[in-house]
Amino acid sequence: MASTERKKSMLWLLFALGAMIFWGIYGPILHEGQIKLGNPLRALLCVGAAYFLVGVLVPLVTLSASGGLGDFNSRGVWFATLGGLLGAAGAVCIIWAFRNGGVPNYVMPIVFGGAPLINVLVTMAMHPPKDKPNPMLFVGYVVVAAGASMVFYFKPKG
Repeated sequence: MASTERKKSMLWLLFALGAMIFWGIYGPILHEGQIKLGNPLRALLCVGAAYFLVGVLVPLVTLSASGGLGDFNSRGVWFATLGGLLGAAGAVCIIWAFRNGGVPNYVMPIVFGGAPLINVLVTMAMHPPKDKPNPMLFVGYVVVAAGASMVFYFKPKG
């Protein structure tokens, strides 16, 4: 039983790695699509269609099959919808960054270097820690900024 619990408890890491891979590939692929379509709004339309297919139809079918379409509460719906809006707004910002001259090897390190920093601050504001943050947290912020700077400085030319 402990082995099953251990495997199950680490499943989150597999999904987190999946998101890392998908989002790591997202920028260059989206940029290429935007170039090929000739208009960032066409790319956004395709992103929206993909979000609809994956984000609406999959849970709708799955919840319907399991009888889970009831018991929504307004607070949960509010936060989940706001999260979706923030995710979609992030996609729009990436598309507009590309439209205005940004390229994936600059835009995506800014996004993925900065997002975890913002995530920690917002999470601490929403769920204040019981203890004072370890000073190494702030060292981590400096290391991330230095790492992003190194990515920009040493990126391949081309």
